Amino acid sequence: MVIIRGVRFPRIVVPTPEALADAAAQRFAKAAREAVQAHGEFVVALSGGATPRGLYSRLAAPPYASTVPWSLVQVLWSDERCVAPNHAASNYRMAREALLDHVPIRAENVHRIRGEDDPVVAAQVYERTLRTVLRGARIDLVLLGLGDDGHTASLFPDAHDVPDSEAWVVARYHVASSLWRVTLTPVLINGAAEVLFLVSGEGKAAIVRRVLEGPRQPQALPAQLIAPADGQILWLLDAAAARDLEARG
Repeated sequence: MVIIRGVRFPRIVVPTPEALADAAAQRFAKAAREAVQAHGEFVVALSGGATPRGLYSRLAAPPYASTVPWSLVQVLWSDERCVAPNHAASNYRMAREALLDHVPIRAENVHRIRGEDDPVVAAQVYERTLRTVLRGARIDLVLLGLGDDGHTASLFPDAHDVPDSEAWVVARYHVASSLWRVTLTPVLINGAAEVLFLVSGEGKAAIVRRVLEGPRQPQALPAQLIAPADGQILWLLDAAAARDLEARG
């Protein structure tokens, strides 16, 4: 793998979705070990979607399952649909079924967004939870994906109030899915030690190029809002998703 630096958004391109899942699992495990060594725990914000599922399945099985100090992991979510935790659309349910049910993580260290509650209340409660978990520190690793419209987490195009907000967590109504969602904001995400985007498939090639190599249009392409000032960011792409990029690795 070759990391492309000297560009606005550093990226690594791997051949296949399977290679992407392996590379992401390696980075996850490395980040976990380093965080535990540095300050005694690893705080990670998981994402939903099909691509992270491959990562979670890798982490739940050998050889990766034994390389993460699960008892010292604090699990958060970057966003959640406002549905019950057993709903098919729940990001929590996906992560639980693919990963959390299969590793020795402490139940009290899993901090889900209560999608079944009133969205505004759920956002307020989750922000309080995060402030308690972080205790003035920052998230060690935030996992993110990229939507066909340039959104990430549940930061959708033309949500004009989100970039300037000082809130860590907000509730937003998504018209296309007719669902409320609760999401971390750029204020919190950009304070993370590391942000890792996972993007797979030729269906994402056009939007990947717009976000990574097109003009800066954060209101139209919210993924461009994610640019940690004092942390690392990496876009991990498979070859199909990176097909249209001018600079590939």
